[in-house]
Amino acid sequence: MSEPSPDVPRPTSPPRPGPPRADRRTFLGAGAALGAALACRAVPRGRTAALAGGAGDGDELDELFSELTDQRERFEPISPAERRTRRARLARLLDAAGTDALLVEHGPTLDYLTGLAWGRSERLLGLVALADGGSFWVLPAFEEASLRGKLAAAGAPAKKLVTWDEHEYAFAPLAAELERRRVERLAAEPSTRGFVLHGLEAAWKRRVLPGVELVLLLRGRKDEHELRLLRAANELTQEAIVAVAERLRPGLKDREIGAWMRRAQERLGLARPWVLPLLGPSAALPHGSPRGKTLARGDTILVDTGGSFLGYQSDCTRSWSFGAAPSATYERVWNVVRDAQRAAFEALVPGGRARDVDAAARRRIAAGGFGAGYESFTHRLGHGIGLEGHEGPYLDGGSEAILAPGMCFSDEPGIYLPGELGVRLEDIVSVTETGADHFGGWQRSPLSPAP
Repeated sequence: MSEPSPDVPRPTSPPRPGPPRADRRTFLGAGAALGAALACRAVPRGRTAALAGGAGDGDELDELFSELTDQRERFEPISPAERRTRRARLARLLDAAGTDALLVEHGPTLDYLTGLAWGRSERLLGLVALADGGSFWVLPAFEEASLRGKLAAAGAPAKKLVTWDEHEYAFAPLAAELERRRVERLAAEPSTRGFVLHGLEAAWKRRVLPGVELVLLLRGRKDEHELRLLRAANELTQEAIVAVAERLRPGLKDREIGAWMRRAQERLGLARPWVLPLLGPSAALPHGSPRGKTLARGDTILVDTGGSFLGYQSDCTRSWSFGAAPSATYERVWNVVRDAQRAAFEALVPGGRARDVDAAARRRIAAGGFGAGYESFTHRLGHGIGLEGHEGPYLDGGSEAILAPGMCFSDEPGIYLPGELGVRLEDIVSVTETGADHFGGWQRSPLSPAP
C-alpha cells in the first residue's frame, strides 16, 4: 500500500474484523427481534402519513429527515500535496514500465492527479505526464486563462501549456511537443476517446499505447485517506437507507421511495445520489426499472443506491420484506445470498485471484440449490470502486487480477427468479495486509435493511 502524505488524517477507528459466523437459528431470532423493534420505532406518524401519497417537496423531505445532517466537515478532502505525491508516483510507474509519458483527458484520473474539474468536448484538453517527473497541458488557446485559474484554485498551477488555435486542431502542436521532448512511447489513459487517438497517431506517426495497466497500478490500491473517505461514503449511504426504511408507509410508490432515498443521502452530504428502487417481481431483473408500483405490507423491496462523498463513491444494495414476514421461498433465497456474500468476503485475501472470489460466491449459491454458473446469479460478483462507482479491477470469473492491500470492491451476489423475486446484497469491502475489511454493517435480516 502506498504511504499517504504526512498531512493526511489517519482513520479514527481501527480496522473492523471480519463478520462472525452465526447459526441459522440465532440469525433468524435476532432478525425477527430487530424487525419488530423497527416496526415499533417512534417515527413521527403525521409526517410520513402526509407524504404517503406523494414524494413531497424539498421542504417536506427536509423536515422528514431533519435529524440527518451534512457530515462533510468531519473529513478532510484530498489535498494538493497528496496530488503532487500521486503525480510523482505516476512518474515512477512510467519509468518502471519503460514508457515515456501518459496522456490523460479530463475524467477521474485527471481529477486524481490534479483536482481539475473540466468537461469533455470536441476540443482536446488534457495533461501529458512524463516519466522524468515533468508534465505539460494541451488545450485550446482561448481556454488558457480559464485553465490557469482552475489549476491555481486546485493547487496545481500549470508550468507548461501547449495551445492550439481553432484552424489547426490539437494534434500537430501536441505531436511537435512530444518530438521536442523526445517522447517515443506514449500511453493513453483508458477512457481517452477514439478521435483523439486517431488524430494524434496520424500527426505523430507513432502508435499510442494502451494505459490500462498503468492506471490500475496508479489508482487500484487506495491509501489510508482514500479508504477513510470510502468508508464514510458507504456508512452514510447505509444510514440513509435505514432512515428511509424506518419511515416507509403503505401507499408510497417505488419512485417516491427513490426520491426519499436521494434526499436522505443529500442531507448527509453525498452529492449526485442515484437510486434503483424495485418492489416485488421487478427485482427479478438485476437492473430493472421502477414501474410505479405502490408499496403494500408484505411487499419485498430491493434498493440499490449510492452517491459521491468528497469525490469518493458509495454503492449499497439492501433487500427486505416490508411490514410482514417474507415467504418461505424469499427467506430461503435471502439466506443463501447472505451466505454467498460472506463466503466471498472470506475468500478476499492478499495474493489471491479476483476470479476465485467470484467462484466462492457462485459455489455457495449452487450448494444452496439455485444452480451453477449464471443460472440464477446472472452477473459478476463485484466491481472496483473509488473515484468511480465502477472501476478496475473487477471480481469476475475471467479476471486474473492479483488482490493487493488497498484494493476496494463491491461484494454483491444475487439470486433472480423471473416473475417472482430478486434478492441482492451489496457492501463495499477492501483487501488488507492479512485478509479483508468491510465498510459499515452487514444486513442481518430479511425483515429490515438495518445492520
